[in-house]
Amino acid sequence: MAPTAVLTKDAPAPIPQLSQAIKHNGMVFCSGSLAIDPKTGKFIEGSFKDRVRQCLTNLREILYAAGSSLHDVVKVNVFLTDMKNFKEMNEVYDQFFTTEPRPARTCVAVYQLPLGTDVEVECIAAERAKAKL
Repeated sequence: MAPTAVLTKDAPAPIPQLSQAIKHNGMVFCSGSLAIDPKTGKFIEGSFKDRVRQCLTNLREILYAAGSSLHDVVKVNVFLTDMKNFKEMNEVYDQFFTTEPRPARTCVAVYQLPLGTDVEVECIAAERAKAKL
């Protein structure tokens, strides 16, 4: 089966070079999420924690549109421009990933991120199994 793009208005529109996510072989591969409000197309105002929350909210909406959820996430990659924010990121992260087993995760510090932001989050999830009648 060919890869299928995921697109929802409940998350920021993707730039022309990428998809919000791709579904393939029962998996959902989400592009990196920034703290952009899908209604305005602009970065949200607020704290670092608010930006992490928006990144994860955007991913949650994309996963839902793909027939998946945060409970189905198997791998998360977090990119921070400053590891001093690691603790705050974890505090918000723990509000979204509440069930066991927790996804595998990598968190790395990077020199810079798109549009000058300080956090980006991407993930891979399994599609939810469809009920058989």
